[in-house]
Amino acid sequence: MNTKLQKLKPVMVLGTCSGAGKSLIATAICRYLFRRGERPLPFKGQNMSNNAWVDQNNGEMAYSQAVQAWASGAEPICAMNPVLLKPKGDCTSEVIHLGKSVGISKAATYYEEWFIPGWEAIKQGLKELESLNNCTRLVLEGAGSPVEVNLQHKDLTNLKLANYLNANCVLVADIERGGVFAQLIGTLALLQPHERDLIKGIIINRFRGDISLFDEGRKWLENETKKPVLGILPWLNENFPPEDSLDLLERKGIKPSADIRIVVIKLPSFSNYSDLDPLEAEPTVQLIWISPGDQLGTPNAVILPGSKQTLKDLEKLHSSGLGKQIKDFANSGGSVFGICGGLQMLGEELEDPLGLEHSLKENLNYKFDGLNLLSIKTIFEPKKSLTRLQAIAIWPNKSEIIGFELHHGKSRHKKNLKSEHAPLQLFDTPNLGWITNKKSHLNVAGTYLHGIFENGEWRRLWLNELRRKSGLKELPISNDNHSIKREKIIERLTDALEQNVNLTPLLSK
Repeated sequence: MNTKLQKLKPVMVLGTCSGAGKSLIATAICRYLFRRGERPLPFKGQNMSNNAWVDQNNGEMAYSQAVQAWASGAEPICAMNPVLLKPKGDCTSEVIHLGKSVGISKAATYYEEWFIPGWEAIKQGLKELESLNNCTRLVLEGAGSPVEVNLQHKDLTNLKLANYLNANCVLVADIERGGVFAQLIGTLALLQPHERDLIKGIIINRFRGDISLFDEGRKWLENETKKPVLGILPWLNENFPPEDSLDLLERKGIKPSADIRIVVIKLPSFSNYSDLDPLEAEPTVQLIWISPGDQLGTPNAVILPGSKQTLKDLEKLHSSGLGKQIKDFANSGGSVFGICGGLQMLGEELEDPLGLEHSLKENLNYKFDGLNLLSIKTIFEPKKSLTRLQAIAIWPNKSEIIGFELHHGKSRHKKNLKSEHAPLQLFDTPNLGWITNKKSHLNVAGTYLHGIFENGEWRRLWLNELRRKSGLKELPISNDNHSIKREKIIERLTDALEQNVNLTPLLSK
């Protein structure tokens, strides 16, 4: 018997629009196949997201493909997302090929300059995945709509990829957005005949109420499109890993059991929002998302998250007055925590001598004032720090943590400080994070470590610091990392797929 398993025909999840649910359905298909004994691997040729993951080889990839890899029982690697575009604002994006930064592109010239190199990166990613002995089937995810007629001839990750691999495709439509019949009929009508042949069925996503009420609609769709409706997924009232920032930032659920309110600053260039998923999953924590121009209020803590454009977002905090509100809150004893770009903003000074984060023409003085809450100084440098690591947290109590660095710039505490005023190191690893050194309180801290809240023990220790300050009963310390919660979510999502969708036509040869 040949020990190398026969590779099966790829499946691809296409959507009638952005946010139709492609990412979560692809995740569920990965786990469904894994349950059946297959060894699937996810693949998204090109993704546009500032929500990134660092793989075991210190390369960047989209977080959504990392989630799909975990659903497949596999370790995330950059070949699963060979082209990653990270928006920088002003219609420009950083271009990542196979985990490494290769340049900056303007939207107007992207396809002219990057189409051919992007397609080569995609083929190389496929080659790497298909060479793995532990891969039996690829699960592909499209991007946006596959029938943007002005871009179809330049589309790297939808129909070009489906045709290249002769994939079995499913078309997903979100009924919650309205116009589901027009979404499906219009999308299929704009496909070429050979492309339409690749579509093996339809999934209706996010249906509220009694699914039997859609029986007539189902019959009509099957009659008009000649494609089977493989299933109707109900609205799932669960806090899933977000497939994009819109899904996360529009969460408005109120938790009756929440007694800790944490404000998260919704920066214009907010990045790595998955850092906050573990706090979203805490039943006693209510996250409140506010933007520059909003009032801070009186929360138990404030989090400054990561930013793709730290200096621009910092200026927005200053000009809107929200920066002053955060400073006043911290100076009155309020707890403030910064992650990556948020850590840099908490410092005294940020320098950008090479114009990496701003235009030197616009500002000949390349030094910028931070919020002056941590006595550190940041200098932006061309080389990006990309590192998976383990460390020992010193505060709030000693605990082991894992996470990754993903940033430009190096931060150091100010050399001219007297030792009693210098910030304390947050970890046994130098320059990974700091906390104020004040006898009265230790209330301002920050770290470069993405995924800090994934660590269950550290997360509970930090929350208990907030609870003690508020006179609340402490939570039990748990060693369960957020990955355990994420696994349960993936399992429930896959259960819903199995109960409501017939994947047999999609998996046939």
